[in-house]
Amino acid sequence: MMAFGRREDHTASALPAVLLTLLLIIGAPAESAADSSPDPCDFPAIFNFGDSNSDTGGLSAAFGPSPPPNGETFFGRPAGRYSDGRLIVDFIAKSLGVPYLSAYLNSIGANFSHGANFATAGSTIRRQNTTLFQSGFSPFSLDVQTWQFTQFKSRSQYFYQQGGFYKEVLPSEVYFSEALYTFDIGQNDLTAGYFLGMTTDEVKAYIPDVLNEFTTAIKSVYSEGGRYFWVHNTGPFGCLPYVLDRLTLRAPEVDHVGCGTPFNGVALKFNSMLKDTIAQLRRELPLAAFTYVDVYSVKYELISQAKKYGFEHPLMACCGHGGAYNYDRNFGCGSKMTVNGTEVMLGKSCGDPLARVNWDGVHYTEAANKWVFDQISEGAFSDPSLPIRMACYKHSP
Repeated sequence: MMAFGRREDHTASALPAVLLTLLLIIGAPAESAADSSPDPCDFPAIFNFGDSNSDTGGLSAAFGPSPPPNGETFFGRPAGRYSDGRLIVDFIAKSLGVPYLSAYLNSIGANFSHGANFATAGSTIRRQNTTLFQSGFSPFSLDVQTWQFTQFKSRSQYFYQQGGFYKEVLPSEVYFSEALYTFDIGQNDLTAGYFLGMTTDEVKAYIPDVLNEFTTAIKSVYSEGGRYFWVHNTGPFGCLPYVLDRLTLRAPEVDHVGCGTPFNGVALKFNSMLKDTIAQLRRELPLAAFTYVDVYSVKYELISQAKKYGFEHPLMACCGHGGAYNYDRNFGCGSKMTVNGTEVMLGKSCGDPLARVNWDGVHYTEAANKWVFDQISEGAFSDPSLPIRMACYKHSP
């Protein structure tokens, strides 16, 4: 535009008014193209479903709080998250201008005006038919989370219509059709089989059933008006200390990074089938917009190239106790023991979680979560390749 302006100064006196007008029109297309680009989606709320990777307080509300030093980096105290700070879903909310999500199960101080979080640590897509205390898996499987969502929608609207305080802490009805619905679940379905002694082939064999249950859950949310879906695939769980500590004796093959090859192979198989499932859902639910997000590739890049990105010891827990991976399932992050009448903390923080990828052997640090979010937020690892603020736009075959 500056070059055009200088040229116009030298020629204006010799050009007819009509030609000047044409030159101005010719100079306009760049601005017109920018003006015609799609507007960012205006998501007034987020409804999240998942496991501990996105649990902002559900399991803590149901079975007791996560102990210190969880939350130490950002919140300065335990905040229902199994991390030293914020999770990817927190950064999603912040990027969309939505408050951090309150857990649906949390009755104290919750604000659901801009959405709710139905995720709980230990959740699976398929029901595990066992108790949390027997297996470590949550009773709030994905079908239960969708039932909770259905009840939340119905009851919240009943009270919202009463007005007053309820209008301040509950979403309006239109939010349910305009919200972003985020899903981050499936990892526990895969590890559950291994923990029961199954082989890799046996775990792979039940993946179709897991994804059938996932499809049912998505259709349930769709039937309640959900239209915009942001779905994470599962991460490289073969790189997590709790898997390496418990399972590598049974499947000792590791890659050049030190990650369990069979486990990551199962994750990749699940992700490939999940992507196909999303494609099928696009055909069956044409009014919906689905974004499939490849967090596996991002997380594996971070773990395998940790030093390059300013991290260290990617296969070791920051908060833990003992062993090759600083992980002991009997003495997790924040665990204590009484020794000679004195209470001693065994599961201590490493003191510098900002330089670590893994927080407690199972979950990521805030720094790692932020790094992952920064990679996925602009659409580089998404199908379709749209930033999260554009996730209301449909996939073009």
